[in-house]
Amino acid sequence: MAVGTERKESTVKTDTDSFSDFRYEAKPVYSFFKRVFDIIVSFICIVFLLIPFAIISLIILIDDKNAPPIFVQQRVGKNGKLFNIYKFRTMCANAEEKLVDLQKMNEADGPVFKIKNDPRITKVGAALRASNIDELPQLFNIFLGHMSFVGPRPALPKEVEQYRESDKLRLLVIPGLTCYWQATKNRNDISFDEWMALDRKYIMERSAWVDIKLIFKTFLFLFKRSGY
Repeated sequence: MAVGTERKESTVKTDTDSFSDFRYEAKPVYSFFKRVFDIIVSFICIVFLLIPFAIISLIILIDDKNAPPIFVQQRVGKNGKLFNIYKFRTMCANAEEKLVDLQKMNEADGPVFKIKNDPRITKVGAALRASNIDELPQLFNIFLGHMSFVGPRPALPKEVEQYRESDKLRLLVIPGLTCYWQATKNRNDISFDEWMALDRKYIMERSAWVDIKLIFKTFLFLFKRSGY
């Protein structure tokens, strides 16, 4: 495992801190209406954002012409199925190549990578990330059924390869734009184990009301967001 990925002991107290406490229900009625909501709302958002999408893409190209404005990356979805996630490009064209040299600076524990002031992020990319605008192309992933508005964030295949059995439980549901971790204050101070516990908590508690609260809480959080 790369330097900087040692796991800290989880301190989040949830009903899912114990692997043996985990309970999964299929919830077909809830899943059906959630999918209907995802299709309708994502389609409306895409239609209204087509022109802003075009403007943002042009700005990205003006800032850095060395790569397309849309970044496509393979992620792991429900039941381990792979799909391509779409984001506005926020990093330089050779970001993946530079990652090898930056691994020793990793500030996150577990199989994820994160550092403050990542030198690969472009000037426009920093603004897009600060406002979370870079995530908007994932509306297409939601419309296509790869993702939902609410659910555990989709991980990279190389991250999932390092998952323990309890971590793999987050793959039981469709990944999403936001979940408990994304709507948590100072989320970057949360350990990987705490993050996984929050995702398991969502899977156990998921409902229409929980989803509505998380969407609302995420919007409030974005307006107050600080950090990286």
